Amino acid sequence: MEVQYICPTAYDSSVYLVNKKVLIDAGMNGNLVLRELEKYIEISDLELIILTHCHHDHAAGAAGIVEKSGAGVGIHKADFDAVNDDRLSVSLLFGERAPTVKPTISYKEGDRIPIGNGEILEVIHTPGHSRGSICLYEPISKSLFSGDTVFAGGGTGRTDFDGCEPEKMLGSVEKLTKLDVKKLYPGHGGPTDSDGNKQVMASYRMLKAMSGVF
Repeated sequence: MEVQYICPTAYDSSVYLVNKKVLIDAGMNGNLVLRELEKYIEISDLELIILTHCHHDHAAGAAGIVEKSGAGVGIHKADFDAVNDDRLSVSLLFGERAPTVKPTISYKEGDRIPIGNGEILEVIHTPGHSRGSICLYEPISKSLFSGDTVFAGGGTGRTDFDGCEPEKMLGSVEKLTKLDVKKLYPGHGGPTDSDGNKQVMASYRMLKAMSGVF
């Protein structure tokens, strides 16, 4: 699997171009992402944008990218409408209106998304940071795109926004500990390419400690 890491600004989500045809998350500024994408591909070759969840910093840039590329947009069914809601997309916290992108594909737990070269991304529903948060697992390279569910260094996503489900976060992260993860591609911060299992376990232990679960 070929992955290009794009970070438009310090406040944007991480954006990942996979196999030169699939984009995971879109940041806030589509024009900035498009300029980076043009270093790697013809924009018309982009086929799909997968949003790991509905929040503004991951989704607001998608509309501009879709306009230039014609790519489809997928998101978990629980966040399908939330992405266009000022409150549930947390856009108001950025002083903005909700993303205008209109998703075209609805995902659920266990869906398998072809990404070329015989590879697939398995959809793992990980509610907590939002109702429809997902992680994406590529089993050949043992890669996990973790959105804002877990971060490198033992971090996890916030659960104090409208639409969060804090009571589900621990179970979601525990689900990720069952995977064999080598490469971790988080929703903020750069990827780590060798110790993904340790990063996920660190996040799980930290969340357990914060939850008072032993």
